[in-house]
Amino acid sequence: MALRFERVSLSIETLNAEHGTLSMTDSVLLTKRIEFSSSHRYIRPEWDEAKNRAAFGLCYNPPAHGHNYLLEVTVFGEIDRQTGMVVNLFDLKRVLLDVIEEFDHKNLNLDMPYFKDRIPTSENLALVLWTKLAPQPDIGVLQTVRLCEDEDLYAEVTAAAGLDVAAVTRRYSFTAIQDGKQGCEWDCFITVRGPIDPTTGMVTDIGALDRVVQDKVVQSFDRQDLRQVFGVQQVTGGQLAERIWNSLASDITSGHLVNIRLVRSRDLFFDYAG
Repeated sequence: MALRFERVSLSIETLNAEHGTLSMTDSVLLTKRIEFSSSHRYIRPEWDEAKNRAAFGLCYNPPAHGHNYLLEVTVFGEIDRQTGMVVNLFDLKRVLLDVIEEFDHKNLNLDMPYFKDRIPTSENLALVLWTKLAPQPDIGVLQTVRLCEDEDLYAEVTAAAGLDVAAVTRRYSFTAIQDGKQGCEWDCFITVRGPIDPTTGMVTDIGALDRVVQDKVVQSFDRQDLRQVFGVQQVTGGQLAERIWNSLASDITSGHLVNIRLVRSRDLFFDYAG
């Protein structure tokens, strides 16, 4: 098994931080990232080619296509007074390696029994990984499984939302003139949440989402002076995020829009959630 990337990040998000300080009785979130590679294909054997291609686009193309998946697993727990850790990182790494070894360098359609009767979409794969990780006694309390297909698409299953739903986030980019002098490149992350469709394995139709974002967002703002588009003297990132939300919310055909994140730089982003 060839693992090319791993990272540990500790998020100090206390569950009882009333005083804004961290104590040894606080619970904190810890996220571990690790990469593996698999291939998959979206196909319903009972459908003809036209219906498969209409539903899945390029993901239907035979024989399969591969991804270097980035798996992010977030757990929480109280800080152990003796070790100063939420969980033993060696144990967490060992569990993750054991789990993903089953999937690494595999054709998910052909090699994995979990996908005999369901399509190995990112949503379904994230859910399968959750079911394998949640019972592990050495990793704390599982909070989030995020599976990134690439830099532009990831799926997420969380304890807070429940295992009957998942979320998908898609990244789009455009350049807009904000201050009247120069263009600013924005990365726009659009998150849709809903039940995983048992037939398609998807929360939302990504192709339909791409089309509506291209029409309502990219064509509206790319290479445009935002002051002229909004009819005001100054446009903030928050106003732009709200405008994008209002442009898209009624046009999401499956699932529902839950967040817009506009990233201007590594140090500045704006979230809007209706």
